[in-house]
Amino acid sequence: MIFLGVDGGGTKTAFVLITDTGEVLARHESATSYYLSVGMDSARSVVINGINEICRRAGVQPHEIDYTFLGLPAYGEISADIAQLNDLPSSLLSSDKYRCDNDMVCAWAASLGCQDGINIVSGTGSIAYGEHNGVTARCGGWGELFSDEGSAYWIGNQSLNLFSRMADGRLQKDIFYDLLRETYPVANDLDICDLVFNQWKGDRGKIASIAPIACEAAIAGDKQSRAIFFQAAKELSLMVDSLRGLLNYQSDERVRVSYSGGVFKCGDIILEAFAYELAKLNGNYHISLPEYHPSLGAAIYAAKLNSTPLNEQALKKLTLGG
Repeated sequence: MIFLGVDGGGTKTAFVLITDTGEVLARHESATSYYLSVGMDSARSVVINGINEICRRAGVQPHEIDYTFLGLPAYGEISADIAQLNDLPSSLLSSDKYRCDNDMVCAWAASLGCQDGINIVSGTGSIAYGEHNGVTARCGGWGELFSDEGSAYWIGNQSLNLFSRMADGRLQKDIFYDLLRETYPVANDLDICDLVFNQWKGDRGKIASIAPIACEAAIAGDKQSRAIFFQAAKELSLMVDSLRGLLNYQSDERVRVSYSGGVFKCGDIILEAFAYELAKLNGNYHISLPEYHPSLGAAIYAAKLNSTPLNEQALKKLTLGG
């Protein structure tokens, strides 16, 4: 059997085609399918062209795919758009052989292998999703204008605020100030406004790209940058703890927690703070490393939706080679 997973994101869309024996037939990456940013027509083109391309690479036809799961950014957040999003792949796939949902499901499926628990995503945006005894719930993910706490975009915004304070003397200049000036040489500090507002036009991905610079500064000892990551960890832990209640976990029940997204590539600066904040909220959280590559989550979930979940041997093969 053949399963297709489509994992949408704020900056790119990943396609992966696998078999029920755990073989990866093909992979493909393309532009973002975040329709609120690029529009519904562009999102449809990304999905259609991506399915055609990955089928070409694998030497199969779309109708040969047994089941497909498409995790799409912002799915379900605007009720009036759900029907259009559900229709995105309809010119290639039969409606009874695919399902669309939010991309948070892909992250959960990859991190926890479709097993009960909670996954926290901190990429361009942030969101938490979990399942427990058949109950599903989400927390966060309200968008970058007034939410997405703890995300790369949020960290980027906080870091730009930090730069402005350092630049005009409200805070002492530190490592982050110098790193940002080195990365984006400008005639004077205020030209950062030209960069963000005029050249970038407030693009969420560009602002999120400042997070790795803040991470570098934090690791190097910039206390104000470290404080941003500590606050990010607190915000992310609050999402997880909120889901504990929504998913009807008992106070003394062990909860598996995993994570995904680029912010966690910052390593101990965020992970240790995240573990510390979770432990303050409840002592029964168990943080585990993500089990599978993020792009595999959608394909693994597609097999589950088809009522033919991958067996242990197939999942092990994906762990080793996926």
